Parts: sequence; structure tokens; C-alpha cells
Amino acid sequence: MELRVQNEHLAGHLPTHMKGLDEALCGGIPFGVLTELVGPAGIGKTQFCLKLSLLASLPASYGGLDGHVIYIDVESKFSSRRLIEIGVKSFPEIFHRKGMAQEMAGRIHVLRPASLSEFTESLQQIKISLLQNQVKLLVIDSMAALVTGEFEHGAPRQNTLGWHVSFIKSLAEFSRIPVVVTNQVRSQSRDEICHYYFQVQSWNETIEDRTRHDSHLVAALGINWAHAVTIRLVLEAKSDQRFIKVAKSPISPPLAFPFNITSSGILLLSDDGIELTGPDINAIHCQGHNDIINFGGESLQC
Repeated sequence: MELRVQNEHLAGHLPTHMKGLDEALCGGIPFGVLTELVGPAGIGKTQFCLKLSLLASLPASYGGLDGHVIYIDVESKFSSRRLIEIGVKSFPEIFHRKGMAQEMAGRIHVLRPASLSEFTESLQQIKISLLQNQVKLLVIDSMAALVTGEFEHGAPRQNTLGWHVSFIKSLAEFSRIPVVVTNQVRSQSRDEICHYYFQVQSWNETIEDRTRHDSHLVAALGINWAHAVTIRLVLEAKSDQRFIKVAKSPISPPLAFPFNITSSGILLLSDDGIELTGPDINAIHCQGHNDIINFGGESLQC
């Protein structure tokens, strides 16, 4: 582990190839910590994960990590066809070579645990694979779906999640690779709103917020999980426009970047982030986006 840390190319970032976001994060998705993608269904979290998986498997000469990827596909949303489409559109010089599409796709190892207990059993083997198979990225899509059965009244049982949070965080630190975890959203209760004073000043103000927005959502998995992640990227929709929001980062101020999802993946509409303040930093909006994306006649969940 000490030798791996000393090796320069293992201590850095996985570029997302979204210039504004990479600049905000000082290079991209950082190694050795948890990065969370949170947002409503269909907003683009899986599309983001597919692009990151592709980038981690690309040769270093094309800005990739030239490694393997472990992709834990809890909700069966991983699409090898969509992955190859993103590759062909983004890196035609690679994917038009004979056999290269299959080779790139073959570097991404997809696991589909059927339950939280099955996922728990596989974690130790994942840890071994991280060292033996030149794995350069771990994706869990999504952690919230794994623990759906452990929820009570919309809130996760913290004692159920505690071990997994610690273990996944230790995987990131031990392997020195980027670990990306997607999270879902849930409705925020009145008690929670009143408790977190820094998010809203009063219940009356929250009623006004709900009048202005068609939903008032928060990240699932609870406050302990929120503390465990180093980077939180919120994907949301407001007034028929999607945004990637840097909601939590030790190196970047809160910023929002408008984006579209194209045949080549997520595309920022501007590299200049919109500065955020106050409740807008933590609020998650879900206005006017379609949860089905259609490319070439094929409908894809995102």
C-alpha cells in the first residue's frame, strides 16, 4: 500500500472530461475517497457512471487510467450497448479499431447483488480484486437501492449502514482509487426541516419554497452517510434544465453547471459554474425532466 501511494500516477484524479467540473475539482474525481452522485430517478446518474467507467478503462494516452472497473449494478441499469455508444461518439479513433469496443467493455466487470446480505458477502472479495486485477475504479449504483429493505418511515437504520459505510470508505483509502457511489432522493419531513436550521429558517419559509418548486427533496441514506462522502455531486432539474451541482467538496465552492445528456454522454452547456449560496446548496430540485432518454430509438433509464 505504501508503494502504491508513493507511485505518482496512483495519487491523483480521474478526469471526467467535463472541463468546468474538472477545474472545480482540481482534476476530476479524486482517488482514495468516496464521491457521491445524488439525484432523482432518470436525471443522469447512471449515464455519469457509464462515462466514468469508460474513461477509467481507456489507455493513458487518451486520458484514461488503462485499468479495470468493478461496477456494482444494483438496479440492472448498466447497458453495455450504451457504454459502447458513448465510446464510439467520444473516442471514435479508438472504438472504430477492430475488437477495441469489445476489449474496452471487457475491462468492466459488472456485479448484480440481489440483496444487501449478498452485497456484504462480496465486499471482501472485491477488496482482493482491487489489488489483483489492476482495478482503477469502483462504482456502486446505487447504494440506496441496496438498503431499501432496511428503511423505516423513509429513514435508513443507521446501525445497518454503519459497517458498510466504514468498509467502503476503507476500500477507497486502501486501494487509492476513485470510488463512486450513487444515491437516491426522498421527501424531506417537517421534523427534519425544523431540525436543520442551516438549510431553512422556518417551516413557513419551507411552505413558500414548496410553492416555488414542485418538490422538496433530500439525499437518502441519512446524515452519517453524508459525513462519510468527501465529494457530493447533486444532479437536479429546474425549469426544464438539468444541473450538476458541487454541493460538498473540500477544495471547491458550491457551483452549479447546466448540462444535457447526448449520445456521447453528459455534456456541460457552460464551463463557468454558477455560484450557490444558502439553501440552494443542499436543496435538490426535480422540475420538468423526463426520466427516459432516447438515443437511436432505444429508451434508456438513467
